[in-house]
Amino acid sequence: MLEWLIENNVVCHALEAMIFASVACSILGVIISRMSLSSIGFTMSHAAFAGAALGMFLGANAQMAAIAFSMGVAALIGPVSEKAKMAADATLSVLFSLSMAVAIFLISYMEYMGKGLSASSLLFGDVISLYREEIYALAAICCLSILFVLAFYKEISAIMFNMKIAESAGVRVKLVYYVLLFIIALSVALSLNIVGGLLIFVLLVTPASIAGQFCFNVKSMFIVAPLVALLVSAFGVWAGFEFTLPVAPLVALLLTGVFAISVMLSFKRRINTKIH
Repeated sequence: MLEWLIENNVVCHALEAMIFASVACSILGVIISRMSLSSIGFTMSHAAFAGAALGMFLGANAQMAAIAFSMGVAALIGPVSEKAKMAADATLSVLFSLSMAVAIFLISYMEYMGKGLSASSLLFGDVISLYREEIYALAAICCLSILFVLAFYKEISAIMFNMKIAESAGVRVKLVYYVLLFIIALSVALSLNIVGGLLIFVLLVTPASIAGQFCFNVKSMFIVAPLVALLVSAFGVWAGFEFTLPVAPLVALLLTGVFAISVMLSFKRRINTKIH
């Protein structure tokens, strides 16, 4: 897609993948952060990690297994919460523990059996060995995330304000909530090869947190968060190849650094300080 601008195919693929992954995750991250359900992020990221490990254990396609496992976990969140009479956050914590246990067990078992598994690509991603089909899939999920917000903006806004009030007002809460979960599951699973299971959470939460330091409404957060994610990811890819640094961890560090700076410069914090 950007071959006309960047001659090096490896750098071009890495840049495209990071841009699509960061934009999709940051848009979904705005909804997650406003619903105070950031635990969705690390639950889904570790579900994808566990699914990929399961796929490698069974000799199947790791990414397809990651997608299937993530979608399964997304489908379980609602029913488990209702049947067990648990809060969604508690259910997410249980499913996170399950996913992490499955991933660690399978990786440890394969290493013990001498299968020579290297879990570094699952943990930290590998932007160098990407296929064109993977980038197309990321572009599709990025577009799907944008279309989801545009199509259900009123419902999303109501749910972010208060889920119970939205439901009593006739908003299709369950439909929107499950669509959100499945899109997050797809985004996380497709981003696994790029940023790794341990770093996806940074893309889901940090850009929205940065936008929250300066934005006074959700609409502006949906613009600022992906813009920040895009710029930082693009710079991270350039710096990673320019100075021979691991791209995904570098992007995670840069986003965290930008968040620290945004907290110090935030005029919203200054306003709150003056009020108090």
